[in-house]
Amino acid sequence: MLSIETALKEALAIDGAIGAAIVDAESGMTLGTLGGANLDLPLAAAGSTDIVRATRRSLDLLGLHDQGLEDTLTTLTSQYHLIRPLTRPGGNGLFLYLILDRARANLAMARHHARRIETELEM
Repeated sequence: MLSIETALKEALAIDGAIGAAIVDAESGMTLGTLGGANLDLPLAAAGSTDIVRATRRSLDLLGLHDQGLEDTLTTLTSQYHLIRPLTRPGGNGLFLYLILDRARANLAMARHHARRIETELEM
């Protein structure tokens, strides 16, 4: 099992990772951050809570609330911003926020590693 600190270190070890955070989706507060040079990672992570809330509202409106949300991706010209809700016991309401350099990252592998980190994270 991974602690938050170890999970963030493993997230930052993903090819192309620039920054990582564990975030409370209700308050926008980070439980931990790592990396994010030249980026206000706590501010970016807090802003991502709006994306999580909007996605959940959209799923509810569509009657898809029973579908499990695996992740949400925002694609920028030079970055990927990946949000992975933590569904393990004790992780409800939290998400892994991962920023990737688009030129260096393999998105499929990053999603695979984020899924693995989620399963091993101890909350």
